Amino acid sequence: MYDLLLRHGQLLQSDGTIVAVDLAIQQGVIAAIAPQITEPAKQELDLQGQLVSPPFVESHIHLDSALTVGEPRWNQSGTLFEGIEIWRDRKQNLSLEDVKTRAITTLKQQAMQGVLFVRTHADVSEASLIALQGLLEVRETVKDWITLQVVAFPQDGIFGSSQNDHLMEQAMEMGADAVGGIPHYELTREDGVKSVHRIFELAQKYDRLIDIHCDEIDDDQSRFLEVVGACAIRAGMGSRVTASHTTAFGSYNNAYAFKLLGLLHRTELNFIANPLINITLQGRTDTYPKRRGVTRVKELWQQGMNVSFGHDCVQDPWYSLGTGNMLDVASMGLHVCQMTGTAEIDACYDMVTWNGARTLNISDRYGVEVGKPANLIVLDARDRYDAIRRRAIVSYVISQGKLLVSTEPPKTIWHRE
Repeated sequence: MYDLLLRHGQLLQSDGTIVAVDLAIQQGVIAAIAPQITEPAKQELDLQGQLVSPPFVESHIHLDSALTVGEPRWNQSGTLFEGIEIWRDRKQNLSLEDVKTRAITTLKQQAMQGVLFVRTHADVSEASLIALQGLLEVRETVKDWITLQVVAFPQDGIFGSSQNDHLMEQAMEMGADAVGGIPHYELTREDGVKSVHRIFELAQKYDRLIDIHCDEIDDDQSRFLEVVGACAIRAGMGSRVTASHTTAFGSYNNAYAFKLLGLLHRTELNFIANPLINITLQGRTDTYPKRRGVTRVKELWQQGMNVSFGHDCVQDPWYSLGTGNMLDVASMGLHVCQMTGTAEIDACYDMVTWNGARTLNISDRYGVEVGKPANLIVLDARDRYDAIRRRAIVSYVISQGKLLVSTEPPKTIWHRE
């Protein structure tokens, strides 16, 4: 007898095809997928033709700052740099309980909307390392229903303070999953280049992934992505390296951008764009025409690079809105990146699912396939296009083989003939 049987689903496969299936789960693993399964189960769900998909992946979020909007003040300019200043004040009052409560609340909000894999950044620029410690404890607390990766992120720069380099090393020893950085926010370009080399040094020493906030600025002379790419090639670890944001890439002249694309094609780097926040924060000093402030998502995708989308912020000093819904992110991505062709819309869905799993380096245990952990979602939708267009309700969330969340789609009644 199976533990859980899902009947009459429409399974979205990694190649984009959709097939009618029953799906059986046993001991947390997908045990069978077939047009019809006759064996009994302890629990059955009739999906009534709804879409079965692997869960959403949140590639880039800051859980340590989530749900702090207006504390201690509102970001009136809406700029990245005012947000950093506000966060610098707010993080002086962090406590473990504060960080953990807000992070778990946000993770539950994400899980209700089908997110079961999350990469969060933790600010490690304060000597107490409370943000990191809190998120490491959260990682353990939620491990039975969501997978959390924690990036050690030096918000003020690795060399922005005499203690920050030591704090990065300490963060690795405490168990951070990935090494972060912010080279464009270092005191000088030379420090920025030096920080990228230091990031790779730490990642190799502690065998960790890399995720760098890279060129998150409108300055077309911010060119640390080429440094990251060169280091990835020399270290032979490109698939374990992620360049987040890279918004300056959208401001480069085409001669340099095309040259850079050639370099990047050799790297196997992962890229993360955060459309909601990038379109909001960037271009603030422009008059008109005003830049979109998002990296060259379409061009990277066309080159076969792995691109995923992140929400980045949920109600914090940088972005006052957001619910953690990755379909909102995919929708904004296809709009701002002008990816409205059918293959492009499907690609935007993949950027919050399969591509995100590749970014997090978890593809070996991700996907709705026999023998893999039973993590999946059921959407009230026909296909990827329908899911994004209508921001489809996630009817069921199955985490590690168990029903985690169920949501009934709203019912509308027309009262006039």
